[in-house]
Amino acid sequence: MALTFEVDPAFDRTLRDGITALWADVTNAGGAVGFVAPVTADDVRPELVRHLAAMAEGRTHLVVGRDEDGEVAATAFLTHNTHRLMRHWIGVYTVMVHPRHQGKGFGRELMEAVAGAARGLDGIGAVRLTCRGGTGADRFYASCGYKEVGRVPDAIRVAEDDYRDDVIMLLPLPAR
Repeated sequence: MALTFEVDPAFDRTLRDGITALWADVTNAGGAVGFVAPVTADDVRPELVRHLAAMAEGRTHLVVGRDEDGEVAATAFLTHNTHRLMRHWIGVYTVMVHPRHQGKGFGRELMEAVAGAARGLDGIGAVRLTCRGGTGADRFYASCGYKEVGRVPDAIRVAEDDYRDDVIMLLPLPAR
């Protein structure tokens, strides 16, 4: 079984609710996607609305993976860099695979879909992401071809006495 990926799908209530539930489930399973567990759908919904506003303005693209039942199983958001000297790379944020689907290779499929979506955009030569240190995410992204290009020590505070590095990674895209 594989996921079916789509870039910039038509957005409706079902997709909205699927992403909201995915985000809460990933966070509550320990995922490093902008929140610290425990969260509810009501906690993550305002952040999703910010992503949706950026999508409506054309600044952000959604990559969504659905399982064989058509349920949202994976997502990533690609956001154009607005700085005029850095428009040649795109950022990827909120990379998520539902916990029930982890360990099946779907994360790697999602990252391949992200790279494919970025290659389809004019003038994009690289994909940049950041991840929370201490989670193993940097090793996963490295296995997908990303290279660590920077690290900000203790930049992320997940608890009063728990600080994590912000790891910056880059995937150069071959010229088309």
